[in-house]
Amino acid sequence: MIQKTPAEIVLIKKACEITRNALVYAKTLVKEGISTFDIDKSLEKFIIDSGGSPACLGYEGYPAATCISVNEMVVHGIPSKDIILKKGDIVSIDIVVAYKGYHGDATRTYAVGEVVAEKAKLMRVTKECFFKGIENLRIGDRIGKLSHAIQTHAESNGFTVVRELCGHGIGRRMHEAPSVLNFGKETDGAVIVENAVLAIEPMINAGKKEIAMLSDGWGIITRDRKPSAHYENTVLFTKSGLEILTLEADDEFANR
Repeated sequence: MIQKTPAEIVLIKKACEITRNALVYAKTLVKEGISTFDIDKSLEKFIIDSGGSPACLGYEGYPAATCISVNEMVVHGIPSKDIILKKGDIVSIDIVVAYKGYHGDATRTYAVGEVVAEKAKLMRVTKECFFKGIENLRIGDRIGKLSHAIQTHAESNGFTVVRELCGHGIGRRMHEAPSVLNFGKETDGAVIVENAVLAIEPMINAGKKEIAMLSDGWGIITRDRKPSAHYENTVLFTKSGLEILTLEADDEFANR
């Protein structure tokens, strides 16, 4: 696990600030009738105007600034003019910002108008999985403590955890060691060290856990086509506790 220097943490926090502000803006864009392409282009401009750069754009050939995944799309949905949001959809927007060589990463799943009870519960539980995972998580704990808590909360609510995708360390690179699984034993995984920075991201399915990749080589969908939700934050671990670097100021968990 990579320990960050004080100077690196300053740059990561700035990248996360832009990411956080982009999430606030993204929420205002999600509405019936807008295309995922238009959302992506608006967020790309916002990130650049804020002094950052959209790290997803060009990453291993990815063609857009953000990943926007609707309903059964788990992750890595490529924005398109042909994907128009409809009332009742849920849409996950994954934003990664680079700032002076360092990264911030976060995802939110938003509802388009009123959604059915199953989708509303899925969104709520997915977010709860993140906070259950980090509850009482400290330096010296194994990542498995987080992983086990996420899996337990998801499954106790009748949902399943995606196995093939996970969170990760983050800093100079978008994806660094270690892998941060959303399932497993409490005794598994790397030990959390001081000044570690992790992107923690539960990906939870309403139906079965199995997934499939689209022919575009990016989009991942649930195999049973039931909806999936995604919630992610970049988290810094310090001696005094953990700091969620991408949490919006008006979030219900912000002052806990």
